Amino acid sequence: MDFNTTDEQTMLRDTVSRYLADTYSFDARMKTVHSGAGWNPAVWKAFAEELGILGAPFAEAHGGLGGGAIENMIVMEEFGRALVIEPYLPTVVIAGGALKATGGALADAVIPEIIAGNAIIAFAYAEPQGRYNLADLRTTAKKDGGGYVLNGHKSVVYSAPYATHLLVTARTGGSQRETAGVSLFLIPADTKGVVRRDYPTVDGSAASEIYFENAAIGADMLIGAEGEAFALVEQIVDEATAAVCAEACGVTRVLHATTLDYAKQRKQFGKAIGEFQVIQHRLVDMFMEVEQAVSITLMATLKLDTAERAQAVSAAKSKVGKACKFTGQNAVQIHGGIGISNELAVGHYFKRSTMIESQFGSVDHHLRRYERISIG
Repeated sequence: MDFNTTDEQTMLRDTVSRYLADTYSFDARMKTVHSGAGWNPAVWKAFAEELGILGAPFAEAHGGLGGGAIENMIVMEEFGRALVIEPYLPTVVIAGGALKATGGALADAVIPEIIAGNAIIAFAYAEPQGRYNLADLRTTAKKDGGGYVLNGHKSVVYSAPYATHLLVTARTGGSQRETAGVSLFLIPADTKGVVRRDYPTVDGSAASEIYFENAAIGADMLIGAEGEAFALVEQIVDEATAAVCAEACGVTRVLHATTLDYAKQRKQFGKAIGEFQVIQHRLVDMFMEVEQAVSITLMATLKLDTAERAQAVSAAKSKVGKACKFTGQNAVQIHGGIGISNELAVGHYFKRSTMIESQFGSVDHHLRRYERISIG
């Protein structure tokens, strides 16, 4: 199997890497984080207009670059290196993935707006009681005339404070945990009856608790067939999980590189701590965790369009989650107390790696899922 990237994919990586190195410094990122906005609209505009990367995974017919999952992997890994907080994951990977999979008039209308940087989409799928069960939904969408009325509560909706649209899972039929009866809607964020409670997240982004209180929406906001969206939701969450694994590869690469550099400089007992064998072994173990995470993430990404998708993604997420924990905790331990300070970048990479551990499923969840799929 050929694991080499094409010339176009290599160019995409170089373009994103150079831009972030030139404009997305740690200090610039922290200025955005401290602003409380949760993102930088100027950066998002540059992603759309200067770099064109918001169109990376979309077809040329929609104005995209004709790429797919590999392009998302490349962008997300570079974003992980720089701790980018702008909403590429929910907007391009998740909402874009759902629209690509279903097509139709809604996709034709919204995908060009995503590529242009005009549509910011938050994925409202998690509920307080649901844990990682995508079918555990109390949010309902009941038929009302020619449309629907939404009621329910969604938790930890990343990017919702500044989103233009919400991608919402809701139950149009069936009981609370049935896979049948799940529907997917793309609604304007300013729809009457949508109530938000915004807050910052520990990794520097912004999220919301969203409450739907008799929110009336049109039937044209339904994505796919009514009550038959569960398979699509599983697919886009798997694609998002693979993308988060790619982001983790970028995060853990920096954690290892930063810690290695620190070990060469920090002196104890008259010599650099990197000369002590126990530190050298720890750094090698960190390096191995990162390299294994990179390899299994690539494998999962390559299998997103195959029947092995779910199994490959869960294998990757469980391995990547362990890598995040190992590299993050060891980076902090080797740095000492300064490793968790707000002034040092490594502390912020540690926070993001810790969040990634549980995003879209913990290590234990994905090990159980992998076992369940393997047994059949």
